[in-house]
Amino acid sequence: MTKQHRADHLLRRLNELYPETPIPLEHRDAYTLLVAVLLSAQCMDVRVNQVTPALFALADNPRGMMRVAVDEIQAVIRPCGLAPRKSAAISELSRILVEQHGGQVPADFAALEALPGVGHKTASVVMSQAFGVPAFPVDTHIHRLATRWKLSSGKNVEHTERDLKKLFPRASWNRLHLQIIFYGREHCTARGCNGTRCLLCRELFAKA
Repeated sequence: MTKQHRADHLLRRLNELYPETPIPLEHRDAYTLLVAVLLSAQCMDVRVNQVTPALFALADNPRGMMRVAVDEIQAVIRPCGLAPRKSAAISELSRILVEQHGGQVPADFAALEALPGVGHKTASVVMSQAFGVPAFPVDTHIHRLATRWKLSSGKNVEHTERDLKKLFPRASWNRLHLQIIFYGREHCTARGCNGTRCLLCRELFAKA
């Protein structure tokens, strides 16, 4: 199989395996999604979902959150790790959203990436899942599987993102990045598959 043939096969099979792609992070709108994605850095989604109800009980919008003391935010989100940094970022980005964006999350990559604690991956998740803008957020699962499936050299996540965008139709990006995450978590884990054991690895490389 060529690289493009592998990509085409994966897209077809992942659509069969995961016809529905619910967003793993529980949220109500663009703001709560933004905060949840920020909290998910170096933290499992399930842990984030355990923490966010208490956080959003304090405030679930930028205007309310900017009035919550950073120490209070930090106490709630401590189980997510990196709490001092994340709590400061949540407080400051909330203030910036109010002062510079009318209290709304901007549907703009540059504006999102200018917010404290918001990198390209977080901005990509918000743009794709909150606003429907085609994006291909690359997390550790996608980065690992893109290398395992020989779709990218895996030098870094930026390189992987560029490679995947070239291989898959733009209209598939928003759903596909979730499908790869689901598959990586369930079947093609770092330790559970060596590139030859799981269903898709067997299909890909039996035909290579």
